[in-house]
Amino acid sequence: MIDKDTKLIRKIKKGNQQAFKKLYDSYADYSLRTAYGITKNKADASDIVQETFIKVYRNIETFDMTKPFKAWFYQILINEARRYVKKRNKQTISIESDELLDYLHQHTVEEINYDDLGLTMEQLQESHRTVLILKYLNGFTDKEIAEVLDANVNTVKSRLYKARQQLKAIMGGAADGGQ
Repeated sequence: MIDKDTKLIRKIKKGNQQAFKKLYDSYADYSLRTAYGITKNKADASDIVQETFIKVYRNIETFDMTKPFKAWFYQILINEARRYVKKRNKQTISIESDELLDYLHQHTVEEINYDDLGLTMEQLQESHRTVLILKYLNGFTDKEIAEVLDANVNTVKSRLYKARQQLKAIMGGAADGGQ
């Protein structure tokens, strides 16, 4: 069975602009949330998403139709976000809640208010921050994250574990400050 992304990509490769718009519409929201989660800046996130879609459009011919589009797309998005972060040299995602992981596990992506969540993750390594965003804010599986980051699944699991441990330590310190 052919999924909707594959159908759209086939049409896009044949020059169908409406198919690209449909692809954009289906990925724009989550990609904007992901970019915002990395940069904590709406303008930068918007620029990252725009650049990502430009790269997708320009390189759609090189996409391997035997592989999942979602992983290819997010690989471009994450690389573009990394480029922006490096360029602007700012890593601002804030953490307000010491119940963050429970909160992320208990709420669907649609229920999370990203402005209120305000995660302070600048203390995490970029590789740890990225896996957390992909896992908990985008709902990627460990295998999908590995595909996006072109990494081993065990590396992803290790980064997730370390990131959760670091977050717990950070949030434990924040909890002492009281809320």
